[in-house]
Amino acid sequence: MTISALLSPQKIFIDIEVTSKKKLLELIASITADQSRLSESTIYTNLLNRERLGSTGLGQGFAVPHARLPDLESTIGCFFRLKEPVNFESPDNLPVDLVFTIIIPQEATEEHLLILSSLARIFSNADICEAIRAAASKEEIEKIIQSAEQ
Repeated sequence: MTISALLSPQKIFIDIEVTSKKKLLELIASITADQSRLSESTIYTNLLNRERLGSTGLGQGFAVPHARLPDLESTIGCFFRLKEPVNFESPDNLPVDLVFTIIIPQEATEEHLLILSSLARIFSNADICEAIRAAASKEEIEKIIQSAEQ
């Protein structure tokens, strides 16, 4: 599974206003619940439990909150560009404004690791992050991520 295969303009959200990591996780749970048959509370609880293991903030203002859930048929991915960065307890102590979330079936361990690896590679590139921050539309963000993946 590629990052591009998970994304479409309908799964890209720009200039999102949230005031904290908790509010962001609540928003993610709400949006991804609409794309699955899972409850918002189940998704939120699993995202929060994953964050308690250690921040999913990777640095350079990027985070990848994720959860593996039973009873999920296929992987869900969404991208968020926040209007104002929020504290994510990232290793570099920089607040986060770029967020790619994945909700993945429990048994899809290899797919999970491949997606996380691809995201880390793409978003560790400062030029790509800056291009995404400057993008004027969802379609432009989708194209940036697609070309970065190739």
